[in-house]
Amino acid sequence: MPAYAGGGEADQRDRDRSLPPPPSAPPPSPPLGRAPRASGTFGSLRVRNYRLYASGQVVSLVGVWMQRVAQDWLVLEISGGSPVALGIAAALQFLPVLLLSLWGGVLADRLDKRRFLLVLETGLGLCALALGLLDVTGLAQLWHVYLLCLLLGCVSAVETPVRQSFVVEMVGRDQLGNAVALNSMTFNLARMVGPAVAGVLITVVGTGWVFLVNAASFVGVLTGLLLMRTADLHRADPVPRQKGQLVEGLRYVRRRPDLMILLFLVFFVSTFGLNFYVTLAVLARNVFGGGADAYGLLSTLLAVGTLAGATLAARRSSRGRPRTRLLITGALTFGVLEIVAGLMPSIWTVGAVLIPVGIAMMTFTTTANSTVQLSVAPAMRGRVMGIYMLVFLGGNPLGGPVMGWLAEHFSGRAPLVVGGAVSVVTALVGGFVLMRRRDAVEKDFPEAKA
Repeated sequence: MPAYAGGGEADQRDRDRSLPPPPSAPPPSPPLGRAPRASGTFGSLRVRNYRLYASGQVVSLVGVWMQRVAQDWLVLEISGGSPVALGIAAALQFLPVLLLSLWGGVLADRLDKRRFLLVLETGLGLCALALGLLDVTGLAQLWHVYLLCLLLGCVSAVETPVRQSFVVEMVGRDQLGNAVALNSMTFNLARMVGPAVAGVLITVVGTGWVFLVNAASFVGVLTGLLLMRTADLHRADPVPRQKGQLVEGLRYVRRRPDLMILLFLVFFVSTFGLNFYVTLAVLARNVFGGGADAYGLLSTLLAVGTLAGATLAARRSSRGRPRTRLLITGALTFGVLEIVAGLMPSIWTVGAVLIPVGIAMMTFTTTANSTVQLSVAPAMRGRVMGIYMLVFLGGNPLGGPVMGWLAEHFSGRAPLVVGGAVSVVTALVGGFVLMRRRDAVEKDFPEAKA
């Protein structure tokens, strides 16, 4: 019987099994705007462009946090320790957010974000250079500080929504949550190192040299932006320039009750709860009688908590979209712990409580940021982030002077206690409404669920 008859089919199967398997087809390319998901806490760092960006940010943000400590201390020295003067300086720095952050979001949707960031980061560095030269030469007066706070705020108000919406272009939508969390880790790593270094430098060489070091640190972020491979960016189609784009963004948010409630929650917590640039300096100097090193210590301990909170957020990002329940829990826990910190009897016990305060704070802020970016249409992301940054930072012209007034007329502890109480009440009210409206919104806006 011929080999191919009768048992030929079995023989053929045996021969097939002995042959090497055919080469598999290459996996399909990810769709535009997406990058292959890199799992793990540091997954986004596998993306070259984001790695360059994060490296530059570490250097630059250390300098920024050094300047914040030095600026607060310079204002207190010039004004004779006035909490109101410190609140005014903070208000002037954040006041432009009210006027310019929305337009920054519009420009983010229209322009090449990388090139625009190069211009804006240069402007921030020049502001630091000017303040440093005035201080080192002994010419700095309170109105000089106020003016440069205002100029710095103008540039920052435009830069922030552009930078926030640029993240998705570097890593793609699938890794956006992880990148947002890593941004917070970078920010808070700098927050931990910067104030500690600033406290030492202020004591040794004075505040002026701290400003000059910050000006030099912007070379890091500018270098990172220049070295990026533009072909690897996940750019969405730019929005053509036309009338009414700002109003269009406002209407989009108004039609989204989930975004309205989330922004309401962010506004009250950030305005009255996240005023540590005022509260910690006053607490260190006026309540516990410490110097710049005590202020740096409190800022560093808070940063230890925020860094830990950002790390936990990066680990959670691999599990999918953030949950509304986590957002509310973070705000509520933050408020309770802030009240406890305000009632502590010594600077060391305050510092110990600031660590879990920082963890809760970052749980809330990173969840809010990721929720907003992942639940809006790509063409609206820049404008929505402009609105988000408006409510996140725009309340500081109100919160700064109010917290300063409370500290001056009641106690240096009052801002922490009142800010924590406002955060608790807002979390309870906003959380109740947000949980009830979420399902209805997802039916009308598919991007809210995507």
